[in-house]
Amino acid sequence: MTGVGDPSVLLEAERLALQVGERWLCCEFSLRLAAGECLVLLGPNGAGKTTLLQTLAGLRAATVGSVRLGGRSYADWDSLAAARFRGLLAQQQPDHFSASVLQTTLVGRHPHLGRWGWETAADIAIAQAALAEVGLAEFAGRDVLSLSGGERQRVAIATLLTQAPRLFLLDEPTNHLDLHYQIAVLELFARLKRNGCGVVMVLHDINLATRFADHVILLDGKGGVLAGAREEVLQADHLSRAFDHPIRRLDVGERILFIPD
Repeated sequence: MTGVGDPSVLLEAERLALQVGERWLCCEFSLRLAAGECLVLLGPNGAGKTTLLQTLAGLRAATVGSVRLGGRSYADWDSLAAARFRGLLAQQQPDHFSASVLQTTLVGRHPHLGRWGWETAADIAIAQAALAEVGLAEFAGRDVLSLSGGERQRVAIATLLTQAPRLFLLDEPTNHLDLHYQIAVLELFARLKRNGCGVVMVLHDINLATRFADHVILLDGKGGVLAGAREEVLQADHLSRAFDHPIRRLDVGERILFIPD
């Protein structure tokens, strides 16, 4: 556990609680994410996972409590500096205009450019390397409007890699992806985590959370929240209550699996 003021701490929430209208999404809890750690937000549909992720990203204010990025509140950050520190993968990727895949990916470099700056050869190389990471090196000239849902999701991930933040905030990163790319993308972020980045991601699959998370926040959709280490939170009784369905744990070799009864 890292201490307050520790420079390795990328994200903190103190006594955080969220309310939308008359409904409380989660009661007060605290978290601290250090470099080299992964936090997964888990819970049923409509529980408030995206709202919580947006709050951690500084896009909406907490109802109660505070969020600190790199030890400072979002109010103390310049917007471009914050964008260089943390990057957000949104759940949906609207495309209103035609553009090439490379042009779309280069949007990730905007926080690193001056007000009137243009992308350099180095920026283009970063974007091309990011496309290669997600298996889209040959798609650079394709029109983004011609892509399938899974291909567009991989472009969005490449754009985030091009942004090169220290902290990745991912809303359903496996959205639209087939099994091969689900695992490839999560392994990619696991590798970034091992290299010293922080990762926060919304997942629907309990077993993927079991495989990739260090910490878990489990929302039950009724205002309840459990936050802690993976082994503490991912217990069959906790999951059964949160998802309102009996869930059983299986130990398969060194793997832990959770299945619905």
